[in-house]
Amino acid sequence: MKELMRSSDPTQIAFAKAILQGEGIDCFEMDVHMSVLEGSIGVLPRRLMVREADLPSAERALRDNLIDLGR
Repeated sequence: MKELMRSSDPTQIAFAKAILQGEGIDCFEMDVHMSVLEGSIGVLPRRLMVREADLPSAERALRDNLIDLGR
């Protein structure tokens, strides 16, 4: 799996996941439970991962929808 995007904004992650789902691209959100360690202040970014073969089309789909990849 490769990192597609990184964000500390949970709404941006949710929007990106919805776009990818609409495109038929599977994704996995990492670092979701890090808020327990950081005290729920939203400092640590979450990462959205996709299969390496899906990375170019996933990047294109998010950029077409003006989503910052945060990398």
